[in-house]
Amino acid sequence: MTNPLRIAPLKIGLAGLGTVGTGVIQLIEENRDLIARRAGRPIEISAVTARDRTKDRGVDLSAYRWVDDMGELATAGDVDVVVELVGGSDGPALTLARETLGNNRALVTANKAMIAHHGAELGALADSKNAPLKFEAAVAGGIPVIQGLRDGAAANRIERVYGILNGTCNFILSAMERDGRDFADVLADAQSKGYAEADPSFDIDGVDAAHKLSILASLSFGSKIDFAGVEVRGIRKILAADIAQAQALGYRIRLIGFAEIDGNNGNAQIFQRVHPCLVPLSHPLANVTGATNAVVAEGNYSGRLLFQGAGAGDRPTASAVVADLVDIARKETGPAFSVPTNELESLPRASAAHRIGQTYLRMLVADRAGVLAEIAAAMRDAGLSIESLIQREITDGSALISMVTHEGHEAAIDATLKTLSGSSCLLGEPMVMHILGE
Repeated sequence: MTNPLRIAPLKIGLAGLGTVGTGVIQLIEENRDLIARRAGRPIEISAVTARDRTKDRGVDLSAYRWVDDMGELATAGDVDVVVELVGGSDGPALTLARETLGNNRALVTANKAMIAHHGAELGALADSKNAPLKFEAAVAGGIPVIQGLRDGAAANRIERVYGILNGTCNFILSAMERDGRDFADVLADAQSKGYAEADPSFDIDGVDAAHKLSILASLSFGSKIDFAGVEVRGIRKILAADIAQAQALGYRIRLIGFAEIDGNNGNAQIFQRVHPCLVPLSHPLANVTGATNAVVAEGNYSGRLLFQGAGAGDRPTASAVVADLVDIARKETGPAFSVPTNELESLPRASAAHRIGQTYLRMLVADRAGVLAEIAAAMRDAGLSIESLIQREITDGSALISMVTHEGHEAAIDATLKTLSGSSCLLGEPMVMHILGE
């Protein structure tokens, strides 16, 4: 048997030395022999680059050639694979990706925003150059969900993929649930502990989850990435009262990225949404707490598949990056999106108006006679009925009403709120959250 340590190594050019980049270095150094045996050849870092050469990153970089211009990695003679960990949907990261693939070099990236915005272009370039493009670390950190969908579920028609795709939001919602605190208080605490960024907008407004969802939908359905088609709403407006009311009604609130195919073959449409949802306590996602991610895919032969684990962090994300490197060393690559990029379907977007399900409505209303009757009349006229309702006085003159509807069209929710929009009974903007089916 050939000793993998005697085979020419796979040489890596590493761009970006943040927590994930240094995690990749530490992992390759610590598990060097194990990785070589599993990859069939050594994997070695030959060149590195970052914005600040003088910064202390807690790892010894003296063994690696420093490159001031990251573009040099795309043509360097001692680089077989470029690992892009710079971040950002455009700018230097995109330039490096284009140059790397254009020079017939393999590219590994953890850059979800770049793939969500430019995945079709980069996939087509990779196909034309027969250059591997790998991005396991771009979705759900250390969870091998991309490989699971692309390889493990390859024989299945995936009709629906959804899950908890942002650890920051799940950490905040779990803390609100556990401690009974409001959103702003928990967010400030999460920022002080490093669980949330100083500017957390991408996370708490659902953009990060939407990037990941658009990638998962493309892999699952064989469709072109359509990030712009994702309907996005974050968790800023969720109150501690919503958490408590949801629990009283038998649910937990989670930010859910959800995508599915509506219709069949010739008339198929794609629906994509990132919204806070009420999840039944019996559903696996209701028990996913903290910064954990979880993805559910439903295949026509496999049934429900659940992928769960650490969705972010230096070590899990570094693990996913190196897993891609191992695949490249083994020459186990294939098309980036399961099928050749030019075979990805361009699917029209499905409207939410005709979707049928149950909905949670929370309204702050004037605490006076006739308010419930007015709300009920608006719902009746729209064709909605109430399954359960909780009313709680907030202060003198106001009350919080939380209700779950029976199944109905989402258009009926819109019609109800339009009817009530000019009513003096409403004291604030209503909160709408859809209920995730079991």
